[in-house]
Amino acid sequence: MREAARRAGVSPAAPFRHFESREALMTAVALEAQRRFRSEIAAALQEAPPGDPLARVRAFGIAYLRWAMRNPAHFEIISTGRLFDYDKAADLVRDNAEVIGMFERTLKEAFAQGQLRTAELGHVQIAARALVYGFARMNIDGHFPRWGVAAGEAEATAEAVVDLFIDGIAKRPRRK
Repeated sequence: MREAARRAGVSPAAPFRHFESREALMTAVALEAQRRFRSEIAAALQEAPPGDPLARVRAFGIAYLRWAMRNPAHFEIISTGRLFDYDKAADLVRDNAEVIGMFERTLKEAFAQGQLRTAELGHVQIAARALVYGFARMNIDGHFPRWGVAAGEAEATAEAVVDLFIDGIAKRPRRK
């Protein structure tokens, strides 16, 4: 908050004057972060080939990771839930459900088209979430240098990791 206030040219206490509590302020920040995240995911899905659900799964994963890497503070706020009461933030719960729904529908379509090796879509969804969340956390927590990923290689590595995941869930490996 201090950094945001500094950038806005106001005192560190100024943002709190507009909200009844720190939790209310953080909820508002989380709502805006979630809105931006959902918008980025929706834009990526619009650009992906409509007849290829696995291409849309790939676009979803890459958009998630790009957004998380470019917005680490926002990712931290909406993904950890430590800074506000998620369950009391109805708009945030709704927006998050919309993002999850987008992914579920895309997986169901991939399965219906015979693109997936498994019918356990819940497992695929959890594995996908674990992959992108874990990758984003590794980035935020500064783990990449120990794993041989240079600062400028994170996005290319994200794409390679998502492609590896897609190949793992696909009935037949995809050709690039």
